[in-house]
Amino acid sequence: MRGVLWVSAVALAIHLIPLFLPRNMPEQELAIARATEDIDTRLGFLVPLKTNDKATAQDLRTAAELLREGAPAQAHDLAVEAERRDPTAVETQLLLARICDLERMGRCVEQALNKAVQFAPADPRADLLRADLSEQKGDLASATDALARAHERIPGDPLIGVRYGRLLSRMGQPDDALKVFSTLEGRMPPARLLVEQGLVLSRQGRSREAVKLLQQAVQADPKLAEGHFQLGLAWAQLGNDDAAEEALRRADRLNVEDTRPLATLCTLQVKAGRFEGARQTRTDLERRYPQRMDAIREQCRLP
Repeated sequence: MRGVLWVSAVALAIHLIPLFLPRNMPEQELAIARATEDIDTRLGFLVPLKTNDKATAQDLRTAAELLREGAPAQAHDLAVEAERRDPTAVETQLLLARICDLERMGRCVEQALNKAVQFAPADPRADLLRADLSEQKGDLASATDALARAHERIPGDPLIGVRYGRLLSRMGQPDDALKVFSTLEGRMPPARLLVEQGLVLSRQGRSREAVKLLQQAVQADPKLAEGHFQLGLAWAQLGNDDAAEEALRRADRLNVEDTRPLATLCTLQVKAGRFEGARQTRTDLERRYPQRMDAIREQCRLP
């Protein structure tokens, strides 16, 4: 009996411990804020962190991120306090740039991005964020310049290189795009690199050359769904509907979550006047993705 009483007393003490813990721990406030979607409720838990001595700069950045979309002004105040507590953190400057962009404060965006570069000259994140913000505004020239600087900082990075090459292609600079992709040889799967190069040629109207590269890509990796899809598009540009259909159906079999291959096939069938085939293709899509029916009908319009 004495042992049972001791065990019960210890268990009771353990359960009572939380009652004596401080209620203003930043981790608690952040956890509660994450659990709610209501912005006003979040404000009540997160704004007081600005004057909480226990809150670290990371805590304040997390709080600001949670408020960024719904309450950018309060998020800005928290980010400024994070900067005060950790003046040289690149993460704080990147967050400030995103918040200032939401508030349409262009000078603030530039100041934050310039500080981020100053604090970490070899870090490409400031340039990548500048590219994001420029693309959102439709300023592709500025986005290209920003990606060029990011590519210079880390020349062999596949993610940066692919993004930079694609944007150069969109900007009508195919030769420059192909040069960028050539720097990625050995740094990404050969089949995927061939697909990127094929896309540049397709955009330039060099469809026959694109087909050759894309055929090499799917031979190198027969299970690369994107390769088969882009090959189907290239064949369609050349007017070879049978080859296009074969490639698109292969892409669909390899990635049944992607509606693009069958939607593209449906469009090609409509253009060719093969309405019965198009109707069957659209029916297959609607049966497979009933929740996307409106989008599918928009993608494939039957007369």
